[in-house]
Amino acid sequence: MSDIETRLAELGVSLPDAPAPAANYVPFVVIGGTLYVSGQISQNADGLIKGRLGADMDAAAGAEAAKRCAISLLAQVKKACGGDLSRLVRAVKLTGFVNSTPDFTDQPKVINGASDFLVEVLGDAGRHARSAVSAASLPLGVAVEIEGIFEIK
Repeated sequence: MSDIETRLAELGVSLPDAPAPAANYVPFVVIGGTLYVSGQISQNADGLIKGRLGADMDAAAGAEAAKRCAISLLAQVKKACGGDLSRLVRAVKLTGFVNSTPDFTDQPKVINGASDFLVEVLGDAGRHARSAVSAASLPLGVAVEIEGIFEIK
């Protein structure tokens, strides 16, 4: 078990199977030591986490949805690394999309759910560059979608 998997277990988090693509794209692309992971939508064991921030969800619920996206990102990283999370060097960049009303301005607080989780699991290797933007809608009505770039060995 890698240090990352040990830390996940300490946090009571088990990675799901990496979600399959929902359309005509691949879940990740590896170029050299850089791993590009396609956008992961907010979902948990009960299904999709849907909602619109500023309408029927608050920032705390959005942050939990973003954390679920980060868990899916790590599941994709694990798959891309042939099941060996010890190959993950660091998180490089996240781009987070928040399904929100025009007057909602706490997108960074929502995406903090993913950022805080990656730092909690990976330590300094989880610190990353980031964008957090509003979207008028997201696929299937989900609350959050996050894509990521990672360094692997």
